[in-house]
Amino acid sequence: MRGHVRRRGRTWAVVVSLGRDDGGRYRYQWYSGFRTEREAEAKLTQLLRELDTGAYVEPTRETVGEFLSRWLRDYAKTNVSPRTYEGYEHIIVRHLVPALGGIQLAKLTPARLQRYYSDKLESGRLNGKGGLSPRTVRHHHVTLHDALQSAVKWGLLGRNPADAVDAPKFERSEMNTLDGEGVRNFLAAASGTQWYPMVYLALFTGLRRSEVLALRWGDVDLDLSRVYVNRAVHRLRTGEIIFRTTKSAKSRRVVALPPSAALMLREHRESGQRRRELVDGSTVDDQQLVFARIDGSPIPPDSFSQAWRRLARRNGFHGVRLHDARHTHATLLLKQDVHPKIVQERLGHSTIATTLDIYSHVVPGLQDAAAQAFDTVLKGSPSKVF
Repeated sequence: MRGHVRRRGRTWAVVVSLGRDDGGRYRYQWYSGFRTEREAEAKLTQLLRELDTGAYVEPTRETVGEFLSRWLRDYAKTNVSPRTYEGYEHIIVRHLVPALGGIQLAKLTPARLQRYYSDKLESGRLNGKGGLSPRTVRHHHVTLHDALQSAVKWGLLGRNPADAVDAPKFERSEMNTLDGEGVRNFLAAASGTQWYPMVYLALFTGLRRSEVLALRWGDVDLDLSRVYVNRAVHRLRTGEIIFRTTKSAKSRRVVALPPSAALMLREHRESGQRRRELVDGSTVDDQQLVFARIDGSPIPPDSFSQAWRRLARRNGFHGVRLHDARHTHATLLLKQDVHPKIVQERLGHSTIATTLDIYSHVVPGLQDAAAQAFDTVLKGSPSKVF
């Protein structure tokens, strides 16, 4: 017999046979605590089906905390960027393990995860002053889901309990994009500061902050007016600044420069060359950063963001963030009837669906323009086209 149910005191239990071990002895697995015989029979049916299909996973005593520590060490450490690893480690060590670490991995349920999310929304701040934002708790969900998916692949779980949980929904941060006049005024405000070339390039290419600051002169072709985006710069919690290849194949891309941006970069390079000649007589080479401190070291990404905020605040651009330069670039292109596929490629989005989802507020206007354009094409045709 491969399995049966039996009464144990006031509850029912399921016993299934797992075959013989290396010594020829039969191995059995018990599942206890069912309130009724019907519940136990349903569990037995499920287990026998899993054994027949090869989907059965033998439960272990490993806890969620033990598994997550192992996942960080054996998977995340070598498969994600240092910055992403830091984020995973912070969420796991400071939040997930204290709340869920003592539960056996095989006994982690969707209901327990749902309660974890609601607890964090209500009182999840480490300082004890209120709850975490829905966006932050969703990051917890993504981290846990990724880790538990590895548990499924490694044969530790038959299914991912996070699949059956509703992660908190959140509203995207409001975009505060600039129109053409706004771009000109913002550039005028930045003119004369060390940040002007970076502000210019961010607005005219839509590159991410980390991509702008990681550019080397070898990544810039001023003759063909191109920049080759293949890496990004990040600052870790330790303060260390690191360079990494961009996170996806779509992020590694070639972005055409508007003529004015190519001219700006040429002037920026010549200015840097003159400065180096005065300081130590050296020349600018392809391995040097396009934007750097006086000593040639990388500019911390947060420094650029802070400088942008100061410029925006002092010049009346309230609420316009550095990331809004990227949104501004995309929005202005879409309003000029540039195909969304081209916008996707310039921004380095993984799919065109991502681009359309983020900039859906622009799409209705494009739809109206398309409808009017169709009528324009048919002007002069018979009034009854069909």
